[in-house]
Amino acid sequence: MTGLATALPDIEPARLVFTRNSNPKPPPESSKLVWGRIFTDHMLMIKWNALSGWADPHILPYGPLSLEPSSSVLHYAQTIFEGLKAYRDEDGKITLFRPDMNMKRMNRSAARIALPGFDGDALQKLIMKLIEIDAHWVPQLPGHSLYIRPTLIGNQPTLGVAPPTDALLFVICSPVGPYYPNGFKPVSLYGTTEFVRAAPGGTGSYKLGVNYAPGIIPQKLAAKQGYAQNLWLWGPDHLLTEVGTMNVLAVFKKDDGSIELATPPLEDVILPGITRDSVLELARAHASGSLSLDGLPKNFTVTERPISMKEVKAASENGTLVEIFGAGTAAVITTVDRIGYLGEDVIVPVGEDGLGPVSRVILREITGRQIGKIPSSWSVVVKE
Repeated sequence: MTGLATALPDIEPARLVFTRNSNPKPPPESSKLVWGRIFTDHMLMIKWNALSGWADPHILPYGPLSLEPSSSVLHYAQTIFEGLKAYRDEDGKITLFRPDMNMKRMNRSAARIALPGFDGDALQKLIMKLIEIDAHWVPQLPGHSLYIRPTLIGNQPTLGVAPPTDALLFVICSPVGPYYPNGFKPVSLYGTTEFVRAAPGGTGSYKLGVNYAPGIIPQKLAAKQGYAQNLWLWGPDHLLTEVGTMNVLAVFKKDDGSIELATPPLEDVILPGITRDSVLELARAHASGSLSLDGLPKNFTVTERPISMKEVKAASENGTLVEIFGAGTAAVITTVDRIGYLGEDVIVPVGEDGLGPVSRVILREITGRQIGKIPSSWSVVVKE
């Protein structure tokens, strides 16, 4: 169980009702995919009521939802979501990457806005069944995957700010390629000081729908100035927090010649990314000597600490900035080549292949585990 204990009926995979789509679509060519625009033939849907608990889960044809205009999600943003991916290796095996972490984080988000908790193991089993049914939609092209979007909304048809008496959990799937239009290449960031994404005591560390809409205008302004994403800066010291779609990590060369991989501490401002956690686990294992990652130096440290733009700029100018990269489910590992900051660009080193010495190794290790090429408990087999 990865949700809160309840006396009411929880999600039960054995009660699944399956209605096959009588008019299935052929999956598009992987090379022509546009992120999040095309969806598979089926979806998962489970209703919840405060008196009766979770109802029978249904896998049914993908289609519109039916909501009352008074539904609480439409007025008070009672919505959370997750993002995970299914991968197909060269032999056709389909795997998920650390889905238990998504289930735990989704339950944590649900608790923050009074949505119902659930048995995460049960939901994971149902998601795997959905993927099995639409397995032919999982791309095999390198760098491509099936993106899975579990969503939970309050749909009580009553106005008033209160915990909902009714909720709806649904899961949709979309075949995708690289998140950024230029593929797996370095991106530019705009160091945003004019807007605030999250503040201490707020909801920045939860995956709530309400966290994303306010970032659209800052993103448009960043794009207008030629940058791919916002780098959210916090406080008078302009501390790095996260990018619009990724956690951020920086690599510095220290005075003693060692290499430091640093990332801002989560606290309650930064979303606890699953890819971020994976990067840190791998890097710390190497630093401790319990795992040797070919390509990383032996004199290597991993820290979670505040990082200011003043430090980044100084390191860029004096040659001690090795690289900066982002980590996230959608973007995986994405390097940064420049950061717009107070009217000028801070240049970030990248290699000829668009990667840095640390991100190159981390990308190899994570993608290897995602597709099951590198044996790992993080890789969960959906279908052989």
